Amino acid sequence: QVQLVESGGGLVQAGGSLRLSCAASGLTFSSYAMGWFRQAPGKEREFVSAIRWSGGITVSADSVKGRFTISRDNAKNTVYLQMNSLKPEDTAVYYCAAGRSFARAMELYNYWGQGTQVTVSS
Repeated sequence: QVQLVESGGGLVQAGGSLRLSCAASGLTFSSYAMGWFRQAPGKEREFVSAIRWSGGITVSADSVKGRFTISRDNAKNTVYLQMNSLKPEDTAVYYCAAGRSFARAMELYNYWGQGTQVTVSS
């Protein structure tokens, strides 16, 4: 049974930083691309960042470029999202996902975590 468990969310002031983690089990982690998505209240879930199987290639949404960094440790079956210079508009539930395709599209991801809340106060 595949499980993705996010952690690291919380309340932070604007300009602050958080690091999200997503621990995976039940799958061959190094064979999957990993992505982070977020969903703010009243909005659709949106792509944040993705990282390829080996970790050498990443892609991020324009809204987070230069502030968020995705990385992975295949030895620990974990993907991270380092979030710096946080803004109130970054407030959302953040989800990690695993998929066979390195992509922005949610429908290409097969497995999802339950999400972790990130709240940025102004």
